[in-house]
Amino acid sequence: MISTYPFVSGKYLIAGEWIQTENTAHVLNPADHQEVVGEVALCTEEQVELAISAAAKAFETWSKSEIEDRANRMKLAADEIKASVEENVTLLIRENGKVLVEAKKDLLRCVDIMKEAAEELLEWWKPESIPGSQKVQIRKRPRGVTAVISPWNSPMILTFKRVIPAVLAGNTVVVKPATSCPLTIMSFLKTVASYFPDGVINVVTGSGGLIGNKLCSDPRIRTIAFVGSTETGKEIMRAASGTVKNVYMELGGNDAAIILEDANLDESAIKRLRFGVLRAAGQVCSAIKRIYVHESRYGELVEKLRKEFQHIKVGNGIQPDAEMGPLNNKAQYDYVNGLIERARKSGATVITGGIQLDPESWDKGYYILPAIITGVDQKSEIVRAEQFGPVIPILPFKEDEEVISLANDSEFGLRASVWTEDESKALEFADRLEAGAVFQNNHTVFQDLHLDFPGLKESGLSRETRHCGLEFFADSYGFAN
Repeated sequence: MISTYPFVSGKYLIAGEWIQTENTAHVLNPADHQEVVGEVALCTEEQVELAISAAAKAFETWSKSEIEDRANRMKLAADEIKASVEENVTLLIRENGKVLVEAKKDLLRCVDIMKEAAEELLEWWKPESIPGSQKVQIRKRPRGVTAVISPWNSPMILTFKRVIPAVLAGNTVVVKPATSCPLTIMSFLKTVASYFPDGVINVVTGSGGLIGNKLCSDPRIRTIAFVGSTETGKEIMRAASGTVKNVYMELGGNDAAIILEDANLDESAIKRLRFGVLRAAGQVCSAIKRIYVHESRYGELVEKLRKEFQHIKVGNGIQPDAEMGPLNNKAQYDYVNGLIERARKSGATVITGGIQLDPESWDKGYYILPAIITGVDQKSEIVRAEQFGPVIPILPFKEDEEVISLANDSEFGLRASVWTEDESKALEFADRLEAGAVFQNNHTVFQDLHLDFPGLKESGLSRETRHCGLEFFADSYGFAN
């Protein structure tokens, strides 16, 4: 299908030069998979080698740069990025499927990350004196070349939260965006890279297996920052095991929301629950993926959430009134549909809601109406899987001990939420839930960009940060005299 929008040509970036390849793949619009949004370069192993070499060479000088210079460059880049948000929103919607409000918020948050991390750098980089009989300082230095491997679900924020602190800490980067959603990242990184010396930021695209193996096994890569599935994370760890690297991973999740007997299920609470389930069509690692509700409130919650889902307008994110867009790609679309169909065949009840904004073009996109699944138990596939789509199983429970055990019965441990009017009760649950973060009466993200918390178990590998992620990309060392 010929689009009325500008065609985005696939290139990759090495040492300041954007290079066109002969081998490319189409980037399709998930709202209309007949529309080609642009092309993505399919880089070879040799081209990835050149990118790593360019980053390693640039590190020799960039690592010695003054932190004030790094911060000033980033602030200037942020100003230009902010001015280009409006022209890039449409591109992100067309390649990713997000709705207008979500897409614009993601792009503006990238600007915030750039500015806040630049400010934080100036204070965080200062040596820290340790009191004692000997004069000891904790000092920081850049680590080396960083590989940033990004996902397709929230490509902008999850790329910038790694690239920006890595560069500010004095490292150089090789970025590998997801093949189905690389174009807006490359548009933004083209601007950012222009404010830094050649080779500080490099971008390669193509096969995840080929590029990932090369990046993870190369001894010049000192840090790997990956966001994606747990299974891919395990493959990355295996590929990186030949050399000792710092590995920073945000992996899968199967977040539980626990609705206690005293929960306030008013209109506002139901909307927060809906947002926790359906944000980005459920394609969020930290979305609610199973709800446990006290048996005395079970019927009430199912009915209120059913009514809330009924009004969700599903359609092309370009449409201003769209509240939920399509899934990003056919593989995920097929996976989620398969989960729903197998649940139905197993005897579960599937309650579907939502409004099709454009029924005539519905089948052209990877659209799925939001669905509630009842009549399942803890062993059901739909409960144990990371659905990553607009579907939510709801299960009743009787006792606190029972629901804590059910919530913890997962290999994942990313986020959780407790819905109760009793803060002491919420804290009691939080202390026992196996999750990297627990929210009361909400299931969202941390609004303060300085903060982040890793998942537990198979949901992540890192540590909490209070400094915009700068800690992940620098080595601390002691100096004594």
